[in-house]
Amino acid sequence: MAEYSRIATGSFTSTGAAKAIYLPFAPSSVKVWNYSSFATPAQNGVPEGYWNSGMGQGYAVINAFDATPVLTTDVITSNGISTFDAGLSFQYGAQIAISGITKAAAGVVTTGSAHGYSTGDVVMFQGLYQSSTTGMPQICGMPFVITVTGATTFTIPWNTNQSNYTALSGSPSGAYVKKVLYPFLYAPGVSFITAITTGSTTTIDTTAPHNMVVGQEVAFHIPTSWGTIQLNENNNTVIPSSPVYGYVVSVTDSNTVVVNINSTGYTAFDSDQTVAAVKAGLSFPQMVAVGDVNTGGVAISAGSPLYPSPSVNGVSTINGPAIQGSFVNNTRQGFIIGAGLGATLTSAALIGANGNVLYWEAMYPDYS
Repeated sequence: MAEYSRIATGSFTSTGAAKAIYLPFAPSSVKVWNYSSFATPAQNGVPEGYWNSGMGQGYAVINAFDATPVLTTDVITSNGISTFDAGLSFQYGAQIAISGITKAAAGVVTTGSAHGYSTGDVVMFQGLYQSSTTGMPQICGMPFVITVTGATTFTIPWNTNQSNYTALSGSPSGAYVKKVLYPFLYAPGVSFITAITTGSTTTIDTTAPHNMVVGQEVAFHIPTSWGTIQLNENNNTVIPSSPVYGYVVSVTDSNTVVVNINSTGYTAFDSDQTVAAVKAGLSFPQMVAVGDVNTGGVAISAGSPLYPSPSVNGVSTINGPAIQGSFVNNTRQGFIIGAGLGATLTSAALIGANGNVLYWEAMYPDYS
């Protein structure tokens, strides 16, 4: 092992679905051990697997139990282990056709085939016309965090039960959804607003996790048609041409923050946009982080890592020691353990069954 090789280890409990492991590097080899399969040998159990970059993306070699059960060998040639290195702009998964979307306080989306998504994934829509003048194209182009309710259904945090929205049905042509593979390339990033509650403080609901923290300085960009334009970087009456920003005073959840702006009497927020507005070039209401230092950096204290890097949604970024400013680089790297099956033992999956405990080791040596 050379001086600057990188090694990481960890563990997780499988859900039976593919698992992404975020690292400060993209490994060239990965080992996986299924503790549960070792402890209780059973047909199609996969106690261990291995991948090397020379095999190609999505491959793996595995040891697996046959019907006896006796340990034997097998290979996975699709959805085995693969690496990823997110770019500086959004990357997307495959398009999936939409068969319908209901009108509801939280719209229910039905896909034409199994979507394979998990709760917490972020998606974007395109099309969504029921006819040339009706449908839900008003929500195309915004990222939405989803709650999975079935193999072909999920909900989005948007009120589609409004007068200018028409339910989608019958698999309308051109209506698709696609997963945003690495939705938080920068944090806090830009948040799209789904609702605003005015008052002595202002509550903001967003379509996807905002990644804000208490003390964060924020600004608003709200087009006129959405109302509540009084939030738009109000002019400072004391210092001419200097904007007045707001500060996050509490974080309700991953999609809701409270800002210290007194919005009593402000125009109500209106998400009931028209299809005609889309064709005229509808733009979206946004909340953005501003300023240079909002959190005072990452504290180094007893028991903390010596050089902590900023984290996003509880996952460490690839940065070294850093002061958290309005935007932290959150480019993602790592590997994915897929749900691919053995070529011979066609029910043997490296990811294991729901509830299995897996351990892994990933390595990137500084020599080739």
